[in-house]
Amino acid sequence: MSFSPDEIERYARHLVLRDVGGPGQAKLKRARVLAIGAGGLGSPLIQYLAAAGIGTIGIADDDAVSLSNLQRQVLHGTPDLGRPKVESAADAIARLNPHVAVEPHQIRLDASSAQALVARYDVVADGSDNFATRYAVSDACCRAGRPLVTAALGPFDASITTLRPHETGPDGRPNPTYRCLFPEPPPAGSVPPCAEAGILGALAGMVGSLMALEVIREIVGFGEGLVGRLLMIDALSLRFETLSYGWDPANPLTGRAAA
Repeated sequence: MSFSPDEIERYARHLVLRDVGGPGQAKLKRARVLAIGAGGLGSPLIQYLAAAGIGTIGIADDDAVSLSNLQRQVLHGTPDLGRPKVESAADAIARLNPHVAVEPHQIRLDASSAQALVARYDVVADGSDNFATRYAVSDACCRAGRPLVTAALGPFDASITTLRPHETGPDGRPNPTYRCLFPEPPPAGSVPPCAEAGILGALAGMVGSLMALEVIREIVGFGEGLVGRLLMIDALSLRFETLSYGWDPANPLTGRAAA
């Protein structure tokens, strides 16, 4: 795959990077990545994927930009108030990198709509803000055989992991699913929404950037990814911890009783 003179200059720092180089940048250019959510996590995720030269970015979000979003959703600005986030995000990508194709999906994914959409992309990154979407997307990615980078935010804490349950690990056992880590969503009402609990804006920026890093590593193939590892971040103490987790034979997707 060839690059234009503009692309060579634009991606120069990747092209000289030992573990990316021309072949890695070509993989990024060919890649199709679906971002679930264009909010607090999706904003830095989408920006860094576009800057990195991902060939096609799909954006799934059914929300519109509101003033309270702008404390952390840096993909959007004050002139975008009231606009669908997928439209605002598409314009931001065009300003940042015209070589990136954008596919907006102004929908709220659920179990019935996620399967067909995730199958159209190579990698999925989920920054949604509700458990129903997270489970629907993770189940769909498992069934479609698509790698999934998924993250969640609390007021001062966050977590991120990568899922490749359609593959086996070095020990020959299946890689874990999202349901191996979190078998069931928490009871309704037990986790207050962002509007009630609040959220630290800069934390969303950090975790969304980590999501972009994981997506890039999944595409290019360097470093040790977060498959089977949950990275947990405590912003109050600025402490990072990693929890290892494995395949649960009782999980309903790839477990021993799965059809």
